[in-house]
Amino acid sequence: MSAVAIWVIALLTIFAILVRPKGWPEAVWACAGALALVLARLIPVSRAFAAVGKGTDVYLFLTGMMLLSELARVKGVFDWLAGIAVGHARASRARLFALVYCVGILVTVFLSNDATAIVLTPAVYASIRKARVEPLPYLMACAFIANAASFVLPISNPANLVVYGSHLPPLAEWLRFFLLPSAVSIGATWVALRWLFGDQVTGKITGAPAVAALGPEGKRAAWGIVGTGAVLLLASALGKDLGLPTCVAAIVAVLAATRARGTGGLIRGVSWSVLPLVAGLFVLVEAVETTGILGAGSDALLRAARLPSVAGSLGASFGVAALSNLINNLPSGLVASTALAAVNVPDHIQHALMIGVDLGPNLSVTGSLATILWLVALRREGEHVSAARFLRIGAVVMPGALLFSTLALLATAR
Repeated sequence: MSAVAIWVIALLTIFAILVRPKGWPEAVWACAGALALVLARLIPVSRAFAAVGKGTDVYLFLTGMMLLSELARVKGVFDWLAGIAVGHARASRARLFALVYCVGILVTVFLSNDATAIVLTPAVYASIRKARVEPLPYLMACAFIANAASFVLPISNPANLVVYGSHLPPLAEWLRFFLLPSAVSIGATWVALRWLFGDQVTGKITGAPAVAALGPEGKRAAWGIVGTGAVLLLASALGKDLGLPTCVAAIVAVLAATRARGTGGLIRGVSWSVLPLVAGLFVLVEAVETTGILGAGSDALLRAARLPSVAGSLGASFGVAALSNLINNLPSGLVASTALAAVNVPDHIQHALMIGVDLGPNLSVTGSLATILWLVALRREGEHVSAARFLRIGAVVMPGALLFSTLALLATAR
């Protein structure tokens, strides 16, 4: 019965995060779910605190990204980028959509999918507001490319590090396995989105904003974002955790671009509620792990390994994708990692699992932490996308991209 109670609380918590009953912030419901598990004695207090502690690197990473996002907003970097984007679109909505998508690829690949949610989404919103166009297609492009491009490099998605742990392949080997599947994922997602939003991204842009000049502090803020990307690449190449370097680089950027009197206002503008939201999710993950899901995951992997390579790989990628959309890809990545450590399976099964963890969450807004952060960023701007609307779009976009990416993975192994 305890396992049933844990699943009920976990699913109700995720539902509450999405719909926000009474209009309360997402963090309130995540923490309420974690507290309910403790009060019902479904997870010991000590284990709950240990679960919160496991997220230290994630908290540091998100802190750095949120500081950079607020710095860019306050110093006019978003407005500057918006003017450039609309200017290069040359009054074409289709060209603006392509620009947003391509920039999303670059940010995801070199800064991570969480950065696309936290940093890029507000910049895109500023662009479309100035261009006076329907915002949904461009904002959806940010959400979907954040996951579709998140396995180009190991640093493109923190879940990659979770799945592989200390057995992360060297960069050259990584690219050999995942470059083609990533290209297929990005291309298939683009085709689906362009087909879905065809009517909304055709025609002329009515807004024609002038490109605002970027002041000295704005330039330092922009270079701070570029420098943080370089720090992330270096940390990844050295096999280091990404949280502390990201946070330190962001703090340096804030201090370099902000006068002492303005630092307090900038810090107050950060959406700090994201951190307790993530902490609550870590407690939910810890509780779900006690329900026997790890053993079930190991058994499923063994069954997939006995199948022909195509069927086994598709079973692994779509299976973990389904789990990710049910309970978020953070716990599903941990389940996959633990199951892989317990059983020996062929490389193509392990790689297919990772693609499913990264790309599978494009089905629903609950699928990945990046998508939840994207939703939080939209709500801060006054935009609202329902879970049902996202699901209708994801049901068209995700399955084909995951199918063709998994098949492309098998092609690289031959």
